[in-house]
Amino acid sequence: MAAIRILGLDPGLRHTGWGVITVEGARLSHVAHGVINPKDSLPFAERLRLLFEGITRVVELHAPHEAAVEETFMNNNAASALKLGHARAMALVVPALAGLPVAEYAAKVVKKAVVGTGGADKDQVAFMIARILPTAGPTTADAADALAVAIAHAHARKARQLTERSAA
Repeated sequence: MAAIRILGLDPGLRHTGWGVITVEGARLSHVAHGVINPKDSLPFAERLRLLFEGITRVVELHAPHEAAVEETFMNNNAASALKLGHARAMALVVPALAGLPVAEYAAKVVKKAVVGTGGADKDQVAFMIARILPTAGPTTADAADALAVAIAHAHARKARQLTERSAA
């Protein structure tokens, strides 16, 4: 079975976390992670351009086979939610333009896949990322969340494959 490389993205206008893992059978391995941080002082369009270019560089450098994006948490502030939606669009569009299948996962699904409960906090997610991917080293909350999205996608892929095999 060939290794599959998955890009996980945790979109945000200030901080977009990204993480790349490989999946070979049941084994998960860390490849790379980081955060794209456009400056708050830049015009909105410029910040989106920097997100687009940053995610493009990650895709070009790490050549993932698939991508997964965390769905946005609904904010009570409509203006903030709309701006976050633009950042999320960059996280969806860039991998799609590269020809990658892009999956989306709710935050509760991601947390449950990594921690075992959908109500986990960021510290619990980071703790489990350090256990699941020990070679990742220290991660920021945004990068840990992105790696968690990639792990949730790896688990969902495995479940889909098992279901497809049993149906065949």
